[in-house]
Order: sequence, then C-alpha cells, then structure tokens
Amino acid sequence: MKELTLNDGNIIPIIGFGTYLATEQEGIETLQNALKNGYCLIDTAAMYHNEVSVGKAIKSSGINREDIFITTKLWRDNLSYKHTKTAFNTSLEKLGLDYIDLYLIHWPANTKNYNDWKSANANAWRAMEELQSEGKIKSIGVSNFWQEHLDALMQTANVMPAINQIEFHPGYWQPEVTNYCKKLGIEVESWSPLARGRVFENAVLKNLAKKYGKSVSQICLRWVIQHDVVVIPKSTTPERIKENINIFDFVISDGDMAKINELPEMGFSGELPNL
Repeated sequence: MKELTLNDGNIIPIIGFGTYLATEQEGIETLQNALKNGYCLIDTAAMYHNEVSVGKAIKSSGINREDIFITTKLWRDNLSYKHTKTAFNTSLEKLGLDYIDLYLIHWPANTKNYNDWKSANANAWRAMEELQSEGKIKSIGVSNFWQEHLDALMQTANVMPAINQIEFHPGYWQPEVTNYCKKLGIEVESWSPLARGRVFENAVLKNLAKKYGKSVSQICLRWVIQHDVVVIPKSTTPERIKENINIFDFVISDGDMAKINELPEMGFSGELPNL
C-alpha cells in the first residue's frame, strides 16, 4: 500500500477507514472486517461517540498496535489548554491505548463560538505540542482549517501541523486550501470522499467507471490519492469495504483527472469552519 511521509517524519497510509456513525456492535464488526481486509489507518473522533467501540475492535483484531495508525480528534467545545489535556486523556482511556498516532483539532474556533478564536486554537495547540513531546501523540494536526486559521496558528505554534483533514471529493475539493497546505508541507486528508453518495448519480463518473472497469467509488478514491491526498472512506458493507481498498492496480489518465477536477459542485456538506 502507498504511504506518505509527514513533515515530522512519521508515515501514514494513503488510504484508511472512517468510522463516523459506526457505533456499538455493528461498528466493532465493521472495523474488524476492515482490519482483516488490509486497512491499517483508522479514523475516529471524540464527537463520533465510538472511541470505546474502536478500541475494542483494535484490541480484538490480533494485529500489533504498532501496525495500526489511529487518528482521533479534539472537539471544538474543548479548545483551551486545560480542556485539551482533559479531552485527550479521555479519548486515550476510551480507546484503551498508550498513545495516539494522529490527534487533530476537529474544527477551528471561530468568532461565533469564541471571543478570541485565535487564542483558543493557539492554546489547544500548545497543549497538543506538549502531549506530543511527552510521547502520547506521534503526530499533531488540524481539520477543516482554512488559510486564515493556519496563518493565525503559525504565529504562535512551534510545530507545523502534519495534516489538515478537509472535505475533499469530486464536486468539492477545495483546491486553494489543498495547494496552500502542500506549499507549507502539510499533508491533506479527505473526508466524505464519496460526496455523501452523490457521486453515484454522476454521468461523468459512471462513464469513467465503465472505461476503467472499476466502480464509481474506486474511481473517486483513486482520484483522491492521485492528488497525493490521504483518503478515509467508510462503509458497513463487506463487499464495499473490500472494493474501496482495491485501488492500486490502475491509474487515471491526466485528461480524466482534469475532467473530475472540473466537475460542478455536488455533495457539499454545507459545513464550513466559520459557521
């Protein structure tokens, strides 16, 4: 499987498994299935309320902890130095782990929920830097940050974010944010890579799937990784889980990549960091 080297020297698989909405027994069984099919990057978050289930699935998988890359996230309500430390330790305990591979600020503070949003992000980041220096987190990063949030953070940060996880899919891939992150050496990670299912209705993508003898899902995921962007599809269907990781035996041409890049907006979640 292809991997990317982060700016801190750590390695991340280019495809992982998203666990949003995966809870309780179904979530455990789904994650166990994903691990059996070769996924070794698992993405969760405190706000998903499934860290306990994710931890149980990892423990029961029989796979060495060092061979699984675990991401979890700090919710926006906890953006202070003290609350970040508390929230992180809660996540660590729920997951039943000794360390987290990647810890992200889930959404940046903004003027609607913090009087001083720059300080809120900066104080949370300072706590994350300390947790990293203590060995409790391997890599630290952000999610849903725009250039304005990154620029403000870098005024006080000692560590450059390793990752910015953003909404990235055909019809909404934020090229300005993506290019800015790459310019800074920050890797980009895609959430909602299948545009909440809207990609399956798109004629261009359906035609490309026929051309390459692949599914629409495989075309979209391959398009993401050919942008050198990490992707974390989620599914509860065994066939789809297996299909989604089988994207390394073909290459989308430059011309077809451009066609996908130029698709009109579709499947946008409506979620923005300033709301």
